[in-house]
Amino acid sequence: MPEQSSSRTCQPESASISFGEAWLFWLKLGFISFGGPAGQIALMHHELVERRRWISERRFLHALNYCMLLPGPEAQQLATYMGWLMHRTFGGIVAGGLFVLPSLLILIALSWIYVVFGNTPIVTAVFSGIKPAVVAIVAVAAYRIGTRVLRNATLGSIAAAAFIAIAALHWPFPAVIAVAGVVGYLGGKLAPARFAGAIAHQTIGNYGPAIIDDDTPPPAYAQFRWQRVITVFSCAAVLWIGALGTLFLLQGPSGPLTQMGWFFSKAALVTFGGAYAVLPYVYQGAVDRHGWLTTLQMMDGLALGETTPGPLIMVVAFIGFVGAWGHAPPEFISPPVAGVLGALTVTYFTFLPSFVFIFLGAPIIEGTRTHAALNAVLTTITAAVVGAIVNLALFFGYHVLWPQGFNSGFQWSSAFIALIGFVVLLRFKSGIIPVILASGVAGIVLRLVS
Repeated sequence: MPEQSSSRTCQPESASISFGEAWLFWLKLGFISFGGPAGQIALMHHELVERRRWISERRFLHALNYCMLLPGPEAQQLATYMGWLMHRTFGGIVAGGLFVLPSLLILIALSWIYVVFGNTPIVTAVFSGIKPAVVAIVAVAAYRIGTRVLRNATLGSIAAAAFIAIAALHWPFPAVIAVAGVVGYLGGKLAPARFAGAIAHQTIGNYGPAIIDDDTPPPAYAQFRWQRVITVFSCAAVLWIGALGTLFLLQGPSGPLTQMGWFFSKAALVTFGGAYAVLPYVYQGAVDRHGWLTTLQMMDGLALGETTPGPLIMVVAFIGFVGAWGHAPPEFISPPVAGVLGALTVTYFTFLPSFVFIFLGAPIIEGTRTHAALNAVLTTITAAVVGAIVNLALFFGYHVLWPQGFNSGFQWSSAFIALIGFVVLLRFKSGIIPVILASGVAGIVLRLVS
């Protein structure tokens, strides 16, 4: 028996998972991962835990709980974690990269079509119907996150305070997140019951033995070592400083790509709570501060992001494309090339930290199964995010229903589309893509009959 145990430790069962088979799965997942983070996580669970039996449910949920505590897209980080656990660092890079790559290529193509043909009557009509649907989508996101997180008056008050801080006091989103984190940490110490949140997906199913099972010992590369921490930090610093430094040398500190690299590096560190959580911060920076695109263009980009596979945060590729296209010095670079570089730049700086979080933290997480204190912080931050998303929904609604301000006419047709979209999404659990497509058709019909 001791010899068998030693053999298993030295030769983990994860070695029996073919890298080629895993590579094909991650590629397939990148093209079919619609439905937002909940749908993407459910799809990975079905494939990895239930059907293929590569990962046990407890190991899968343990990794998911860690990813939910991180800033950034939890579904992409979970894919990176699973790829790393099965096939080391290169496996994590392949899994996380393929989760994003198809969406990036599709959004670059859609962004080019939008910029070139966006002012034609048919495209304008389509987006006039889609914009109210985006208002409904964001409102439903606020409702669903709120009902899941705001479990008591304390968390409800935090959400209300965050809304006031952003809408009335014009606090920057990172400041709201920082204050919420401190409140959550203190609240978790002083009144843990008031700041307790449910860690997702705690129900454990019995699907039979897995290749990486509950009692499968972590392989050698999954064990914590300070040398590994130093290596990961060093590589991340080289990749970040090298890329940002190159942009600085090519465009200077005020160049659009340099500014995008710096801004989205910061955005990647405050995206607690998923893609909808980062939208208020991205809006503040991309629209208000830098003027890379307008509010209505931001809404159009969100609609395009909802219709493509991959994480919703990939809307940043649209922002980078449109912003770089409109701000490219024509004497140095053509707008289409600038747009592609902008999309690549913001995607790189947005997702680089996600890989670093996994490669740094996963070895620690593999050795522990408790993070109650961090859960209190996350719960409080997510409560604050609810207030930020409500503010974003109201802001989008204002620009759609009163496009020229309150002194202009109220857009009854847009209000009707938004209301129907909200009801269909919330009451009938419709998918986002059918709602967007139907709203686009409604926009064309309204343009024809008006």
